[in-house]
Amino acid sequence: MSSSCMRMSYEASWCGMAAAKPLGLGTDSWEPKSRNRMFILGMGFVGHFFAQQLKSQGWDVSGTCTSILKKKQLEDRGFDIYHFDANQPEWSILDVLNCHTHLLVSIPPFVGIGDPMFQHEELLKNGLVDGNLRWLCYLSSTSVYGNSGGKWVDEEFPASPTSELAKLRLAAEKRWLDLGHTLGIEALVFRLGGIYGLGRSAVDTIIKQEALSEGQRRRTQKLYTSRVHVEDVCQALKASNSASFPGKVFNIVDDDPAPREEVFAYARNLIEKKWPGQIKWSAEKEDALVTVKKGCLFAEKRVSNARMKNELGVRLIHPNYRLGLQSIIDQMENPFQNSFR
Repeated sequence: MSSSCMRMSYEASWCGMAAAKPLGLGTDSWEPKSRNRMFILGMGFVGHFFAQQLKSQGWDVSGTCTSILKKKQLEDRGFDIYHFDANQPEWSILDVLNCHTHLLVSIPPFVGIGDPMFQHEELLKNGLVDGNLRWLCYLSSTSVYGNSGGKWVDEEFPASPTSELAKLRLAAEKRWLDLGHTLGIEALVFRLGGIYGLGRSAVDTIIKQEALSEGQRRRTQKLYTSRVHVEDVCQALKASNSASFPGKVFNIVDDDPAPREEVFAYARNLIEKKWPGQIKWSAEKEDALVTVKKGCLFAEKRVSNARMKNELGVRLIHPNYRLGLQSIIDQMENPFQNSFR
């Protein structure tokens, strides 16, 4: 029997066991129980981090990625991984997904396609109906709010996305919530700020000392940037299963929507303090990080996390970028040790 057939056979046998043991919501549902199975559509930065946490707690975790190389790497870490091409999705994946109790959707929309999972919406619905799925969360973005002129926005603020991708995000939110309602399961949306963590932060960007892209240049000119540490995203995901939040939307951000230039200045100081004299700082980069064009608000807003705290009960591990970046640099070994200058 091939390895893929063996895996499908295992999935099928587990489905039978799960059907006999319905999963209830509650704080204990994140404890290690063999019937808890998470499927992560899109094992990117957040998905992989969350998968590692769940696996350490005894969960069975499966997911998708778009790269054959990454598939092999994730499989080597003990995850069941399926290759998923948004342009040519393999719908047989629904047979596997249907055996899971929890579904985290972390696939971004694509211009010209939208959310790839809804290319064949009826097939998606029919493939998941009467399955074992009990909980669904779609990871969206605070970009759906558009521009509030720098004012604070919460989940009741009318979404008015300005970019094509943000418009597609908003459309995907509705479709996943509608699907959850159709299936009669717990479905919610997380609107994430800019995600950072070890390996993906201002500290890492500065250490790499690469030229700033056009997108990075534009982002340095923003007055406000909402962000969140990946550990706090995972905290919120776990908290969302402690009670019933059907159809709810939550902003997942920290307390301090500080401008990117301020964050990078702080990150640079941390690096200089820990590894003095290692950073070569060009005038071009200095100018890019201190220049804010007057009257250019882009999609400016400050995003409130009050609902996340009050309803999910999340106490942020990294309530601001300073604590988050300090935690990151504390975990780093000397990245300049083997470099030649």
